[in-house]
Amino acid sequence: MQLAKPVGRNAPALKYDILSALTVHALSGDKHRQRSILRIIALITTRYNWRNNELSIGREEIARLWTVNERTVKREMARFRTLGWVTVKRPAARGRVAVYEIDLKQILIDTEEVWPVIGSDFQARMSDVPEPETNVIPFANKPNAPESTEGDVWSQVQAILHGHDPELWASWFQHLSEAERAGGRVVLVAPSRFMADYISQKWSARLLAAYSRIDPGIRTVRVDAAE
Repeated sequence: MQLAKPVGRNAPALKYDILSALTVHALSGDKHRQRSILRIIALITTRYNWRNNELSIGREEIARLWTVNERTVKREMARFRTLGWVTVKRPAARGRVAVYEIDLKQILIDTEEVWPVIGSDFQARMSDVPEPETNVIPFANKPNAPESTEGDVWSQVQAILHGHDPELWASWFQHLSEAERAGGRVVLVAPSRFMADYISQKWSARLLAAYSRIDPGIRTVRVDAAE
């Protein structure tokens, strides 16, 4: 599945499809899922900049929008980050609210099970979204993901990461190794400082989300550089 940026001539239809997938995914779950997804839909429809992939809003404003207290906002936004749906682009600072990014591709991956419910035309359309124009030359013959071995948490996490985005896995995650896992914390090792810093900044939420699916007790994931 390739997700084109929702701008340009086809942007309204793609935005509508993303919101449709979220809505039906919410309705397929219990009241807690419905309320949670309604909250992120509210953020998308009222404050999200689709072109720049920026959600610029403070915790106090989110609380007013959701009619909840700020403690609930903090808990819910942490849950969205764990799912890999939301990442912090720029943290809040004095006189400036936080800016978030929304991973629309991860949202579609996590709602894919309800596509047939929406309709075969929707399923076909979302499975064949054209590749956005890019100057990056794709690598050929990506290595296969490691087989998921029961009891081997890291290999199962690698399989999940590969299943979500084979290109991203091949470029970044396959080079990681697990150095430590204890007390709800995981330490991964990257072959270079640049890779460790980049993955920590851009993909730590996705790593945590993958680990959480295998072991819900994992609460933090840290990426260090090899000595």
